[in-house]
Amino acid sequence: MKDVAARAGVGLKTVSRVVNGEPGVTPDTERRVQEAITALGFRRNDSARILRKGRTASIGLVLEDLADPFYGPLSRAVEEVARAHGALLINGSSAEDPEREQELVLALCARRVDGLVVVPAGDDHRYLEPEIAAGVATVFVDRPAARIDADAVLADSFGGARTAVAHLIAHGHRRIGFIGDQPRIHTAAERLCGYRAAMADAGLPVDEAWVSLGPTGPDRVRAAAGAMLDGPAPVTALFAGNNRVTVTIVRVLAGRIRPVALVGFDDFELADLLSPAVTVVAQDPAQLGRTAADMLFRRLDGGADAPRRVVLPTRLIVRGSGEFPPPPDA
Repeated sequence: MKDVAARAGVGLKTVSRVVNGEPGVTPDTERRVQEAITALGFRRNDSARILRKGRTASIGLVLEDLADPFYGPLSRAVEEVARAHGALLINGSSAEDPEREQELVLALCARRVDGLVVVPAGDDHRYLEPEIAAGVATVFVDRPAARIDADAVLADSFGGARTAVAHLIAHGHRRIGFIGDQPRIHTAAERLCGYRAAMADAGLPVDEAWVSLGPTGPDRVRAAAGAMLDGPAPVTALFAGNNRVTVTIVRVLAGRIRPVALVGFDDFELADLLSPAVTVVAQDPAQLGRTAADMLFRRLDGGADAPRRVVLPTRLIVRGSGEFPPPPDA
């Protein structure tokens, strides 16, 4: 750094400001410092910086499944906020396995990340209490933490599901099936509650044969849809609990002659180009990620207020699949 300062004809503090992106340097001075850095091949010593400041300028992101399209925009938004704060993002996937989640989180803490954004898979996050007490800022996203009080950013799964089912009821449906994710998952449970609330609001009974929660693999979803559509009291409409379920149901319905109304939770690529285009309840994963990351860096900047829970709204996108009326004989 001394060589850079001498070549640029400035003081060490000025070089430090340029290297760390701090204000107070004129454009001409910054240009001279940058030219000296390039000429000398200077690289900032992050190890020394970490020792001085006690921060690593890195954060961890633990997702459910990196391959799920829902998490792409969320991850990108967290990365953009981290970059704006001069921080590196390290991410990994829990594969919906609580043990894997804990392993990843503690591995990131061992590498001294400054903070964590976590999509939780487990139902007990007390293992994080020592890390949070040691100063690792932590925000949960998409689902809240379990058995600890922590910041969380969620979508309105209950309200979105209630709106979706009310939309099907408004188009004349009385027998509506719900196929969702595993019941231990917070979002799946909330969407089931929203489904039941909409049916109750309309004074409609729910036959338990119309409800199926479990793994979202195609075989299980296909079997559940078939049972509901071909049972003794077949449903005339389906509400899908997430994008993976919706895609499988679209394939199931493509092989049937009689149209079945469908509303899915989560938008997905090409949903608007199918025939019929798929009506969905859309959440904004990028906004979820951005809000969670902003909350995290506010904590890292010294925010010491009580843990907060932010619930972001969803919106119904009407495209055609959810607007089929029930058959005349239903």
